[in-house]
Amino acid sequence: MKKFILSATFLAFAGFSAVQASEINTIKNPAIVAVQDSTVKTPVKLEELPEPVTTALKSDAYKGWTATEAWAVKEGTKEYYLINVKKEAETGSVKIDKDGKPVQ
Repeated sequence: MKKFILSATFLAFAGFSAVQASEINTIKNPAIVAVQDSTVKTPVKLEELPEPVTTALKSDAYKGWTATEAWAVKEGTKEYYLINVKKEAETGSVKIDKDGKPVQ
């Protein structure tokens, strides 16, 4: 009886190993998909930013921060302004749409 159980266990492991090996061999040419970034950034002068954007930058949420650079960004169907800001030694960036609302 021991020999029978031992033989059955051995055959089960051998069968499992063969199944695993055949699964690995079937994946010979995996598909490679490349996604192209469609984001377009155009530099914008700070004085050329739309009025709602400049008003948003002057609000309490950005108090003490000074705009240093700005870009008009078109990312698929989304359009917004990316503005680099500085406060003493700290730097950051803000995304604001043309209506002056923050973009996530």
